[in-house]
Amino acid sequence: MAASETKFHVLAVDDTLIDRKLIEKLLKTSSYQVTAVDSGTKALEFLGLDNNDHQDVEVNLIITDYCMPGMTGYDLLRKIKESSSFKDIPVVIMSSDNIPSRINRCLEGGAEEFFLKPVQLSDVNKLRPHLMKRTQTNVNKRKAMDEIVSPDRTRARYNELEVN
Repeated sequence: MAASETKFHVLAVDDTLIDRKLIEKLLKTSSYQVTAVDSGTKALEFLGLDNNDHQDVEVNLIITDYCMPGMTGYDLLRKIKESSSFKDIPVVIMSSDNIPSRINRCLEGGAEEFFLKPVQLSDVNKLRPHLMKRTQTNVNKRKAMDEIVSPDRTRARYNELEVN
């Protein structure tokens, strides 16, 4: 398996170029594959959620600024959590403003973390457990699906049927 196949893919969303470059550099330093966009709208386009034309995009985590023109990070979070295709992807919100009501609203709305800017390497290190948890959940879901549709299990159910 190539090293690039084992990298987690993070979608980074921030309207400020310097903040976007900083988070991109921190993520790449931590061996993440990064796609960076400058708005919630562009994030939805990248994911294929702007027109219900779901893309075949493998994104393992989304990290977004809260304060952006047009669509806030909270609005983006809600759209992702409403999507059947992307609702299980961890979302992290970041902001320069330490406003407890905003932080609580984001966490209650489904955000995994809320980082205060400037984001640091120690913050980025907190992402991996969320990615690992999601990976383990997907493995467990696949195992459960394999059990449900396994021929042996289906055959056993069929053999249990009584014929009158």
